[in-house]
Amino acid sequence: QVQLVESGGGLVQAGGSLRLSCAASGSIFSINSMGWYRQAPGKQRELVALITSGGSTNIVDSVKGRFTLSRDDAKNTVYLQMNSLKPEDTAVYYCNADVTRTWTRTRNAYWGQGTQVTVSS
Repeated sequence: QVQLVESGGGLVQAGGSLRLSCAASGSIFSINSMGWYRQAPGKQRELVALITSGGSTNIVDSVKGRFTLSRDDAKNTVYLQMNSLKPEDTAVYYCNADVTRTWTRTRNAYWGQGTQVTVSS
């Protein structure tokens, strides 16, 4: 089994910053990709930022230039540095990891429990 533990959410004023972290643990052979999605009330979940094992990144246009995705391979952890936050960034942020498991070498996607980010105006 694989677990994702998220942290770093909270309440911040517009223009402020937050740093989200997500650590993966468990029966991990390799992580194929890892990143963050978000879901605002009444809206569908959307991709925010994703990084692949090869280092390629995919960042949604609405946060480009403000959010930065990074990783620490030794800790199986990704970080989302969020700067110049706007009220429209308010959402529950979910970590996602595409993992190949040990022994069976099966590949599945896993989700964190979500962390609330609220940006006040």
